[in-house]
Amino acid sequence: MMRADLKLEEQLGVWLRQRGLKLATAESCTGGLLANRITDIPGSSDYYLGGFVSYAYEAKVASLDVSWATLQQYGAVSSETVLEMARGARKALSADLGISISGIAGPGGGLPNKPVGTTWFGLAAPDGEWSYLRQFTGDRLQIKLEASEAALQLLVEYLQGHAR
Repeated sequence: MMRADLKLEEQLGVWLRQRGLKLATAESCTGGLLANRITDIPGSSDYYLGGFVSYAYEAKVASLDVSWATLQQYGAVSSETVLEMARGARKALSADLGISISGIAGPGGGLPNKPVGTTWFGLAAPDGEWSYLRQFTGDRLQIKLEASEAALQLLVEYLQGHAR
């Protein structure tokens, strides 16, 4: 039974260690905040291989093997792109799990169909790939914090068997 007082990044570490799984991350709008939170936990090198901060299109293509066609057709903030990002991080580091985040942290950059706070998450695992859409509110820092929290929650739920 998981202790209720553990932060999500601590819970994630317990689950990954128990399962013997390795994690890789691919971040855009959070700028490495997710990796920072994961590596704040002592011993995280047991299960966290590393990550990519791929902010620009060029970085997503070069480091994560995201296709230009996907970016041009769907944009960086899309289900299609985050799935390619998660898959690319997982493959690049030979990880069991890859998680990705791409969103619009604001204050500018929002569109009518993708307002500020729109954030997509991708999860690539041995048993499948999933994408999740969340809408956050607040300033840039709040959106980044909420997005990193949501990514940790998605990973913990997946490892508990709830996310699909």
